[in-house]
Amino acid sequence: MTSLLVDWARKTAEEELAPTLPRRWAHSLGVATRAAELAPLLGDSAELLRATAVLHDIGYSPGLVKTGFHPLDGARFLRDVHRADERLVRLVANHSFALFEAEERGLRDVLEEEFPLLEDPLLVDALVWCDMTTTPDGEQTTAKQRVTEIVGRYGADSVVGQFIRRASPEIFAAVERVEAVFAAQPR
Repeated sequence: MTSLLVDWARKTAEEELAPTLPRRWAHSLGVATRAAELAPLLGDSAELLRATAVLHDIGYSPGLVKTGFHPLDGARFLRDVHRADERLVRLVANHSFALFEAEERGLRDVLEEEFPLLEDPLLVDALVWCDMTTTPDGEQTTAKQRVTEIVGRYGADSVVGQFIRRASPEIFAAVERVEAVFAAQPR
């Protein structure tokens, strides 16, 4: 069963990503699939996670690129054009420890001011888990394999390579926290 929020998110992400970035769209669909797996952990926030998961990379859409920093560009689009839920927008802006990359790009103050990190650690960690355990093609992977893939794709000395290496301990810790909560759930 889907909600209006999830339906809107999927349609919006598909319109922006599928025509020009089919691989990014496949990744977003895979991240959303992972989000559905975490529904039992999140209660009332499950639909928000599913919507955010499919939208998290919308800032890569060529028509939305303003700063070249996809979390910020995507969050601004969702806020300014769609008047999206503030929690969703803040999650998109800060997904997968984007603050580290914002710092590398000289945009940390802008990101923190416009989109403060959501104070819901499980939800923030859940989005990291979904994103960082999904390949660019939408398949499941481990966080360690995903970090290795990102460094290989962008290069170790690139802004993204530097960011991901700095953020990797936080990424791995977030993934472990989510997996521990998931493992503790009754089956």
